[in-house]
Amino acid sequence: MYQVYAIASLHRKYIYVGLTSNLENRLHRHNQGFEKTTKPYAPFVLFYSEKAADRPSARLREKYLKSRSGKRFLYKLILQEHSHLTHFET
Repeated sequence: MYQVYAIASLHRKYIYVGLTSNLENRLHRHNQGFEKTTKPYAPFVLFYSEKAADRPSARLREKYLKSRSGKRFLYKLILQEHSHLTHFET
């Protein structure tokens, strides 16, 4: 089982979208600075995840969420449901 997830930086306007088979471990790695791409933006909060039956279907969903339309969906979700992330309002 795979999960597609989106995390938001707690201090900067930055969203990262990824996929994993172990979400808890992956989030820990992001927050501890083990991932080169996200290290400058840590710490993070998980604000979206969804399960996928297999890696190919998870990859398709990840690609959508990384697209312009997908990012719009994620930013809208943050503004509606995660008001504590005030740096995303502009």
